[in-house]
Amino acid sequence: MWRKEQEHSLAEHHVVVVGAGFGGLETVRGLSGAPVRITMIDQRNHHLFQPLLYQVATAMLATSEIAWPVRYLFRDRPEVKTLLATVQGVDTAKHEVLLSDGHSVPYDTLVLATGARHAYFGHDEWERFAPGLKTLEDATTIRRRMLMAFELAERETDPARRQALLTFVIIGGGPTGVELAGAIAELAHVTLVKDFRSIDPHLTRVVLIEAGPRILAGFTEDLSAYAHKALERLGVEVRTGEAVTECAAGHVVFGKETLATGTILWAAGVQASPAAQWLGAEADRAGRVKVAPDLTVPGHPEIFVVGDTAAVFAPDGKPVPGIAPAAKQQGGHVAATIKARLSGKSAPGAFRYKHSGSLATIGKRAAVIDFGWIKLRGWLAWWIWGIAHIFFLIGTRNRIAVALSWLWIHISGHRSARLITQGKAREKISSSVE
Repeated sequence: MWRKEQEHSLAEHHVVVVGAGFGGLETVRGLSGAPVRITMIDQRNHHLFQPLLYQVATAMLATSEIAWPVRYLFRDRPEVKTLLATVQGVDTAKHEVLLSDGHSVPYDTLVLATGARHAYFGHDEWERFAPGLKTLEDATTIRRRMLMAFELAERETDPARRQALLTFVIIGGGPTGVELAGAIAELAHVTLVKDFRSIDPHLTRVVLIEAGPRILAGFTEDLSAYAHKALERLGVEVRTGEAVTECAAGHVVFGKETLATGTILWAAGVQASPAAQWLGAEADRAGRVKVAPDLTVPGHPEIFVVGDTAAVFAPDGKPVPGIAPAAKQQGGHVAATIKARLSGKSAPGAFRYKHSGSLATIGKRAAVIDFGWIKLRGWLAWWIWGIAHIFFLIGTRNRIAVALSWLWIHISGHRSARLITQGKAREKISSSVE
């Protein structure tokens, strides 16, 4: 049964939200005006707009253009307290969130929106050589490795080693892999063509590897085929039906081929946070908590799980995709459920996902969009993709900044965020190229 307040008044009902992603943020927003106090916990002090993270990684946008301090977002919400801390467990018996520093935070209602990280399918050792893209730190690491590859190639005298440094491999043909591949190809073949004297950036190879039969498997076959051809027009080599069997310093093995490369990027899979382990709850193969239809944990109606941390299924049995709109809808549903419970009204019941469409961009002039009732491709889809992403950014300043950055890149091809940071100036890529 729903846990009633015994020690506090209704106005002091304590909601703890772990994770400042789309799901967590929407939960807190939806609770505005409710008789609760809220504690939001995250191990980072910012909310990140992940759909544009690849543009930070490929030097198109600055970090500040897609991230916002959580405290700033709730500066006008005195009932919201923000804690910068790392959660390492949940005591479901005592109703406490356990922090890594030994402290704990009591809760009456708990919302876990802790997201996911990249999964290497049992080969965690590959992460050292093939970083994924989930955080700002990931993005700046990738940007540093990518730009350093060109700098090292400029000084390399051995032709084979130079070509290896100018070879970029992206593993995974989903939206992130496709967007990374297109952006890197344009960076090399357009932006950097006049910047170097010893190398010709036109000789840069960008190889996208997908184990399945086609890229963008979540889209229809015709849109997938269009994306494939659009990438090839940008100079990307698309290799499908070939699984990667080895990632190491200086090379990657897929199919029967060994490819020398200085930069390997991972976009092939995700693994949920350890929330299921914290709760002792049943999880799917990706580690996501198998929640009840109302997004609560079976046996714990006071605990909700949303976003990439939850395994949620639509009425037709298909899994709800791990995308921002889905997380936001789940956060809104949780907030509505909590408010209904506290007011004594009927709760909304089962969560119903409304799919608003799938989008992916291919470079700066093409995209694919699947709204279900209509499918778009090409420059019109790219404009709609851009407008949609700008709309969901937080704050007028960020919307204007991103729009101007895109306009400048579209007109001039120049990317102002080509900065090598957070590493030694002479750092090598992963290790020496073989």
